[in-house]
Amino acid sequence: MFKRFGLFFMVNILVVITISIVTSALGVNRYMTAQGIDYQALLIFCLIWGMVGSFISLMISKWMAKVSMGVKIVEANGPYAELISMVHRMARQAGLEKMPEVGVYESPDINAFATGPSRNNSLVAVSTGLLQRMDRQEIEGVVGHEVAHIANGDMVTMTLIQGIVNAFVMFFSRVVAFAISNAMRSSDDDNRGASPMIQFVLIMVFDALFSFLAMPVVAWFSRYREYRADHGGAQLAGRENMVAALEALQRNYGITEQVKPAQGMRSMQISSKAGWMELFSTHPPLPKRIAALNSGR
Repeated sequence: MFKRFGLFFMVNILVVITISIVTSALGVNRYMTAQGIDYQALLIFCLIWGMVGSFISLMISKWMAKVSMGVKIVEANGPYAELISMVHRMARQAGLEKMPEVGVYESPDINAFATGPSRNNSLVAVSTGLLQRMDRQEIEGVVGHEVAHIANGDMVTMTLIQGIVNAFVMFFSRVVAFAISNAMRSSDDDNRGASPMIQFVLIMVFDALFSFLAMPVVAWFSRYREYRADHGGAQLAGRENMVAALEALQRNYGITEQVKPAQGMRSMQISSKAGWMELFSTHPPLPKRIAALNSGR
């Protein structure tokens, strides 16, 4: 689970740092004045670029999944016809106007994920390990969960949350970096502005630090949407099937942890362990998810 969190954190901080470098190189960060920071201009700048970075990631999410995970789109008249029929049946139940693409990728890892920029431009992908180790009832539960993610618009809402968090990370990193770089100036320094190089380095450092500190907020929302997708999966596939899917994941969790999934999409894992690192986990522990379904929450 720590590796999943580590990758999720690293991808996001790379997005934030890349935006910082590009905007600095292009000179579009016009929030500095002779008197210091124009906080209104800075906030607008951060909101725009924080959201831009997140939506770029969203728009290329399907392509990234296919490339990094080796997802192959399967055909309705091929060996995975039953899987496609299952996904499309639940998609229609969920009220989707356009059916998701269905893909399979080679991996002994027991995993599945949904991605895409919108409800009508989405992808449901499952691993060969999941198809081999789960029976039809359990697969239906997993498919219902992933279709519920699409129907709930979770890809877009997660992007909005991440974009807002990124905006505030960029805002506070620049405010703190400006304050520290000014404080570090020597008393005989005639330059009224903060040292550009020192300030740039500090921005990079605080981008990373504040992104780390903001991770629990994003992770909390991700866990919330997992509970909601479980509930939606229970409505689409039946509560018994959804519980059976989670119990199968729990039985096979040891196998899943021993496998090394493709690093690029590790954050899409459908289970996580409990413990103090649960604060940073994007998925609730399986026992809690099962208990929530059984209690009707």
